[in-house]
Amino acid sequence: MKTDRSIDEKLVEAYISGDKKALAALVKRWHKLFCDKAYWLVKDKDAAKDIAQDSWTIIISKIESLKEPKQFKFWAYRIVCNKATDWLRLQSKNQKQSIGYEFEIKSEDHVYSESDQVKLRLLKAVKALPNNQKMVVQLFYIEAYSLKQISDLLHISVGTAKSRLFHAREKLKTELKNKNKY
Repeated sequence: MKTDRSIDEKLVEAYISGDKKALAALVKRWHKLFCDKAYWLVKDKDAAKDIAQDSWTIIISKIESLKEPKQFKFWAYRIVCNKATDWLRLQSKNQKQSIGYEFEIKSEDHVYSESDQVKLRLLKAVKALPNNQKMVVQLFYIEAYSLKQISDLLHISVGTAKSRLFHAREKLKTELKNKNKY
């Protein structure tokens, strides 16, 4: 991991010094990963590509303000996550509905096991969380990021990350308990 950071550090410093090939190397090294991260967050391939491209525009314009070039990965991922969050927020406003309700149980002839029903309810409940809580839950439980890494990635304090995770868990517990009463 230190070698990755030192490679990024050298490329960032080279680009800032005027080496355009260093930027090409950074893009080659990170563009697909940015697209993947954006897709993981927004679940739309075209939007993910646009988000990654928009992120590169910001990265290029602000790279000289990066205080620690070895932190390029976290800094750039934070930009991608922020762009993805902006996209999700815009979609939420435009559609006036929570993202991810495509998992509704529509077929009455298909019998779901109790385990499958719980998984579907949990998935719906997670997708219905506010975007900031949903992102922390996904980063913590699916991506296995630590709270410190989440705080760095989302540019929030560790306490805020803990709080969002706590409140998300409480909402999920309440939602699942309410569904089990019926």
